Amino acid sequence: MRVLVTGASGWIGSVLVPELIEAGHRVTGLARSPESAAALVAAGAEVVEGSLDDLVVLREAASAADGVVHLAFKHDIAFAGGYAEAAAADRAAAEALGGALEGSDRPFVIAAGLLGLAPGRVATERTNADQAGDLGDRQATAQWVEALADRGVRTSVLRLPPTVHGEGDYGFIPQVVAAARAKGVAGYVGDGSQRWPAVHRADAATLFRLALEEGPAGSVLHAVAEEGVPLRDVAEVIARHLGVPAVSISPADAPAHFGWLGAGLSTDSPATSELTRALLPWRPSGPTLLEDLDKGHYFT
Repeated sequence: MRVLVTGASGWIGSVLVPELIEAGHRVTGLARSPESAAALVAAGAEVVEGSLDDLVVLREAASAADGVVHLAFKHDIAFAGGYAEAAAADRAAAEALGGALEGSDRPFVIAAGLLGLAPGRVATERTNADQAGDLGDRQATAQWVEALADRGVRTSVLRLPPTVHGEGDYGFIPQVVAAARAKGVAGYVGDGSQRWPAVHRADAATLFRLALEEGPAGSVLHAVAEEGVPLRDVAEVIARHLGVPAVSISPADAPAHFGWLGAGLSTDSPATSELTRALLPWRPSGPTLLEDLDKGHYFT
């Protein structure tokens, strides 16, 4: 299968590309920089130059592919407070990619998020988003893609936990570690009972491959290896490695202590992957989040 991958040199994409090639697929990766292009060539992939803003490039590349995996997202802008802008760019890119596949029965797999999907409840693959604002904008894009199944596209929406962990992680957990270094305490919000689902990035990459190869049209999948890791447990491991105390931060003080991540760390957002595992032969085998933290690479 000729597969177009956006975000091909990113956190999950850099693992997914070699896995797809090893499985016999021919991969073309979207690259917005010479460094990304070089990494893709070194991995054995072909390159199409462009970014999520190059909608004509996206349409043409998707039209030439047998399937598309859309991983790219403007995380740098989102993490800097521009989530709405990043979500809008993601929607435009999804429409360009998905529109090129209409009526073809070709697979289109996109990444979506689980954090805040159903606060205080265990989210399943059948859970519909009940959030508003910027996060809701990205969920609306996922729902738009899911509906492409009625227009001749074999869509799979793959929801990712807030922590897709592993060595080299630059997501939420490293920012929690950085806050602990800066503040001299490993904080958790309230009693720290908030639960976050988690998955190792190698397991997440495998699920993207399986979705591409076997995912039924209109499927919603959860890349969840652990249903919910209490955030106090995470703080206690961080505290042990940094030699600082683990302390409770009041919900009111969480934004000042953690910055923009305070709202996420205040959210109880467990999720299950039971339906995903029944639908596809996905059996995550990577280390748990706490095991990964205990390896020490988050603290070097």
